[in-house]
Amino acid sequence: MATPIIMPKQGNTVESVIIVDWKKQIGEAVAVDDVLCEVETDKATMEVPSTAAGILLATLFAAGDEAPVMETIAWIGEAGEQIPGGEGPGAKGEADASPAAAPVETPAPATAQSPNLRSPISQSPISPRARHLADHKGVDATALAGSGPGGRVIERDVQAAISARPKLTPVAKAMVAEGGFAVPAQGSGPGGRVTSKDLFKEGETGRQKDREAAAPEPTSRPLPPAPEEVTIIPVKGVRKVIAERMLQSLQTTAQLTLNASADARTLQALRKRFKESPEAMELRGVTINDLVLFAVARTLPAFPSLNALFTGAEIHQHRSVNLGVAVDTPKGLMAPVVRSAETLSLRQLSVEAKRLAAACVGGKITPDELNGGAFTVTNLGAFGVESFTPVLNAPQVAILGVCAIQPKPVQRG
Repeated sequence: MATPIIMPKQGNTVESVIIVDWKKQIGEAVAVDDVLCEVETDKATMEVPSTAAGILLATLFAAGDEAPVMETIAWIGEAGEQIPGGEGPGAKGEADASPAAAPVETPAPATAQSPNLRSPISQSPISPRARHLADHKGVDATALAGSGPGGRVIERDVQAAISARPKLTPVAKAMVAEGGFAVPAQGSGPGGRVTSKDLFKEGETGRQKDREAAAPEPTSRPLPPAPEEVTIIPVKGVRKVIAERMLQSLQTTAQLTLNASADARTLQALRKRFKESPEAMELRGVTINDLVLFAVARTLPAFPSLNALFTGAEIHQHRSVNLGVAVDTPKGLMAPVVRSAETLSLRQLSVEAKRLAAACVGGKITPDELNGGAFTVTNLGAFGVESFTPVLNAPQVAILGVCAIQPKPVQRG
């Protein structure tokens, strides 16, 4: 009997993951603990091992799809064994793509005059992410040829269809959005842009072609527009989830920015002393950022209203300082958590912050190391940034943005 492979939980707050890549292909032998696929959350990239041995019979999500945790993502069993249908959201798409799992039909006997009731295009499966994008952008996904496994329509197929559509002027776009108008293959505007005059009412396709046929041939043909050099970078995976959560933070929380300056000369002098200290003290690697984190960790206990989470109905004030440290990585911004930072010495805090940052950049950070923070520090001083507004790492109630050290005139006495 075929065994379902369940997407395991990836931390307490992760509800879904994105399939990055399948390490095993359908029909390939799989042993227990073999890596089936690589997945990523908004925080980290992880490997999903197999919990059964046999032949990989089916994968219910394609690379790039979002898969809910604790749902079936694949089936493993004996060669040629059938898999149950209708198991979870992904199984439906797999069943549509598999003739063996398709619903039984009893159509009338085919004749030379009887049309095929189910075209191959209409049976093409589509990933949940691609279906959402197609619905949002008004793309007929049933007319697309899928480039995913088994002809599955995936997100990049919908993106390509969107890119191939003619560009509309703002007025034409508004008229199409209101409904009742169809868009020609090419417009009369600059670069083939479709204007409001090019639109025609739906159902008048034939008359539109007649008008185009009756139009006089231009005496001189315009030069073809120069191709635009545009690089399209799909926003997906960790970057997409981070973008969605930052937008949600801005839309659901009342955010206020306060700016203040402090004399940094003592901080710089202390940093210089550490760089010149004996190697045995292990303080030469302490940075300005480490000193800021140390100061925050020792100050927050005196201000419990900032070391807190807001759940919507309650405020949870924390006694320990579980300090989030913003880290820029190739996949986007992450905030690993230094646990009980107020109990660590300066050297211990420096070592732990560097270890977590390296794990984020190398993709080795674990979900538990990214959860549980009650306050976050984000430092853009190394980039020379003089002022910025950090976005709250909800449900945290506060975040400290640190800028570059700048020379300024100050009053003494």
